[in-house]
Amino acid sequence: MSVFDTVVSIQSRPLPVIILADVSGSMNEIGKLDSLKHALNNMISSFKDASSSSLEAEIYVSIITFGNQAANIILEPQSASEIAKDPSKMNVINKMQAIGNTPLGKALTSLVDLLENREIYPSRAYRPFIVLASDGKPNDLWQQPLDRLLNSERSKKANRLALAIGADADESMLKKFVNNEEMPIFKANNAIEIQKFFKCVTMSAIKSSQSAKPGEIAPNDIISLSENVKELFDED
Repeated sequence: MSVFDTVVSIQSRPLPVIILADVSGSMNEIGKLDSLKHALNNMISSFKDASSSSLEAEIYVSIITFGNQAANIILEPQSASEIAKDPSKMNVINKMQAIGNTPLGKALTSLVDLLENREIYPSRAYRPFIVLASDGKPNDLWQQPLDRLLNSERSKKANRLALAIGADADESMLKKFVNNEEMPIFKANNAIEIQKFFKCVTMSAIKSSQSAKPGEIAPNDIISLSENVKELFDED
């Protein structure tokens, strides 16, 4: 029996949001990791608040970190509501530490294994959002795991977004990950821009969860939401 089948209401279906978070040593610079933690906390809180307004889809969140020669699923797929009300689950985000190199290939392998596990992501789940945030270049064998991801039936239908953090981010790799000419690579050169990106992710997933076709959202709609986010932050 799937974890979704035991928790999600019969009236709702899971809409997965999966975050691939770079926690290599360079993420310690200029407050990048602290900003990422703050953004993820805010994202989950916003998902929780949106859940009550949609009977069609329930947003589920999982987080895969990669750094120091390892990839770890620090947050197993769970409804945002369940995560937000459990301090121990939220605390795994706050305990994230940046160290070592950038083993993206291991993170992509963990991601595909997660997506293809039908007991975790059943056929009733909506099209997932997969978000990759990285500030450097992978230093393991990542091309084959990426090909496996892009050829996976689940990933072909996924909404994939990527954030290049800082000048050293590998934008070429991120473009290959997104694999969609209509979807730009988002860029963040400071803590506020990391916040803006994840606010855009939040708004996009919520909009998708509450639409007539949950899980589906056009690249132009995501781009438009990112512009709205910039205006909101500028007003503040």
